[in-house]
Amino acid sequence: MGPWPVSRGNTLISHKVRIPNREEPGSVNQIMNKRRFRADDPERKTWQDPETIFSAIGLSAGMTFVDIGCGEGYFALPAARRVGPEGKVFAADINADAIVALREQAANEGHRNLSAEVKTAEEAVFCEGCADIVFFGIDLHDFADPEQVILNAKKMLKPSGRLIDLDWKDEPMAFGPPSEIRLSVEKARSMIEAAGFRVLSVQDAGPYHYLIIADR
Repeated sequence: MGPWPVSRGNTLISHKVRIPNREEPGSVNQIMNKRRFRADDPERKTWQDPETIFSAIGLSAGMTFVDIGCGEGYFALPAARRVGPEGKVFAADINADAIVALREQAANEGHRNLSAEVKTAEEAVFCEGCADIVFFGIDLHDFADPEQVILNAKKMLKPSGRLIDLDWKDEPMAFGPPSEIRLSVEKARSMIEAAGFRVLSVQDAGPYHYLIIADR
């Protein structure tokens, strides 16, 4: 979610994608099958800073934040810091190793407000009407049934809650997921609206991604 391969959440799956070779700037890109975003990836923060995104979506202390496809916690961990002890973070990922890493880091940082579970996005429903924000971090394009995942989000959100879809732009670039699986803004918006959401805004989120904010 430099700009890296396709993700299942922040956990990479087996699509072959091209990524920049950091050791040889400007050289022919490498082909990579799998990579998992680290929770503290410093290079990723140069093009996708969680705090900037959280400010854009209005995440604040005391809120409940649900991260679907959380990987090792690139968004879930800073969200736990931001919502504080009065808030709550629920996180789900299909990759068990990623969840183990997230739980360990959350424990090391003392985040008792973070709960992480091994779940597919299609089965991840942590609560009904409890969430202020349900967040898809560069992964809606990769879910087996994105329409069901969006309906799950609606079930979890409070009446005043917001759905956030951060995903790769559907335009030519030398890295990221293959073009045939990317969701254009129009396609993502259509799916979100078909589930009964109202799209409040669509904006750029750095050079490679778009950000859709919707409410019920």
